[in-house]
Amino acid sequence: MADSVLIVGAGPVGLTMALELARYRVPVRLVDAMTARANTSRAVALWPRTLELFARAGAGLSAELVGLGNRVTVANILAGDEPIARVELKDVATPYPFVLMLPQSETERVLVRHLEELGVSAELGVELEGFDADGEGVSATLRHADGRGESVRHGWMIACDGAHSVVRHHLGLPFEGDTLGSDWAQGDFHMAGVPCPVNEFATYWHEEGPLVLFPMGPDRYRMIVGLGASDEASSRAAPPPPVETFQTLLDRRGPGGIVLRDAIWTSAFRINERQVAHYRAGRVFLAGDAAHVHSPAGGQGMNTGMQDAINLAWKLALVHRGLCTAPALLDSYDPERRAVGAQVIATSGRLTRLATLKNPLARHIRNAVMHFALGLPPVQHVLEGNLTETSIGYEDSPLNGVSWQAGARAGARVAPREDEAPYGAGDTPLFTLRAGEGAGPPPAGLFEGPVDPAVRPNPAAGGIELVRPDGYLAMAVADGEWERVARYMQALGARPPAAANPSP
Repeated sequence: MADSVLIVGAGPVGLTMALELARYRVPVRLVDAMTARANTSRAVALWPRTLELFARAGAGLSAELVGLGNRVTVANILAGDEPIARVELKDVATPYPFVLMLPQSETERVLVRHLEELGVSAELGVELEGFDADGEGVSATLRHADGRGESVRHGWMIACDGAHSVVRHHLGLPFEGDTLGSDWAQGDFHMAGVPCPVNEFATYWHEEGPLVLFPMGPDRYRMIVGLGASDEASSRAAPPPPVETFQTLLDRRGPGGIVLRDAIWTSAFRINERQVAHYRAGRVFLAGDAAHVHSPAGGQGMNTGMQDAINLAWKLALVHRGLCTAPALLDSYDPERRAVGAQVIATSGRLTRLATLKNPLARHIRNAVMHFALGLPPVQHVLEGNLTETSIGYEDSPLNGVSWQAGARAGARVAPREDEAPYGAGDTPLFTLRAGEGAGPPPAGLFEGPVDPAVRPNPAAGGIELVRPDGYLAMAVADGEWERVARYMQALGARPPAAANPSP
């Protein structure tokens, strides 16, 4: 198994990583110390960009998830009876103009089944005890639930093992950042009397603290409430309050008239804002909560981790299969995803701090300024892009080539088209060429590496674009400049399939 990838952690990030690598014909082993999967909802939001990227996996993955969840198209912010903002997602340029509300347990169940259809099963009750990495691979010690030990050797290891990552601790990587000095509680409840339609979620700003209602279905909601300052003497959040306290907080902070019928699940938490300084240590990578944690404001945590996995998987597949040999490809994972993680931490932190202002004057100014600003179409457009994650890009990526004067810039997301196959679909991560009418055909035999031979039309008036397997623009040049695109691929060490390592 020295040529395979060991993934530690079989939650949504680890499952996504394994699914992406397995469909790209990279042998993987997926282990997790948990002996059984949780059946609670936990993370509940799947944003459009994640659904776009999942569509690349084929087998109807995104469509299946959408069919199971509740589509929410409007985000409301209110302060008492005063509307602050109403942000509509239906106009976002995506095949999925909504946030999909779906319990994490259901998301995991779907990913598990799709992964098993590729011949890979998560091994639960298998704990990573330790490892040593060198320039050729990783030697690890595993401990099974029955006490049996196992020594293994893999080419790469990926830590998807959460905020308390064993891999991160073993590497000695500091998890730099802060714990916010407030306690929070959340729960899933059956509710009656909610005034918002089931396709809208609402955030209520209140002097005591915020309250958020996410509709999971016609009578089921996720409720998140701020409980105030933490007990400085304790390093852990207090237990979640009883249902009666949730009802009291809902009565005081919400619109009134809502009745909690019963609790499905409750928990308490404190908000950490932390990130590792490096997402890679040689042949070991970190993804998801093992690399970054932040406020749940905006519901971006699970999605950010899944997109970490998708970013890394196509690069690792190209290197593993010998289709690209340049070190720059794997080196790009850290700066690309670390910048996104820092952005999510900053944005979600700002939202949390805005929602928890205590000074009455500051709250009054906040309400007035936000009501005005969020009513402006350009500001709404920015907020829509941040929420849906369709504005995420890699403008400072070391993989960015030149950007022609027309069209998008290198590193920008290329919106998928419903009449075309998703970028990066299939069993090999291919770059895609898009050319305007005046570009002319590429010279025969110019692109022999991992480039789709079918050139797609470029919506721009002219020019040639090269799109990465994860749907971001690699470079753009003027009509006829095919040689510049070929040199870009050569710089990545692109090799014809016949000259590359045979795929397993």
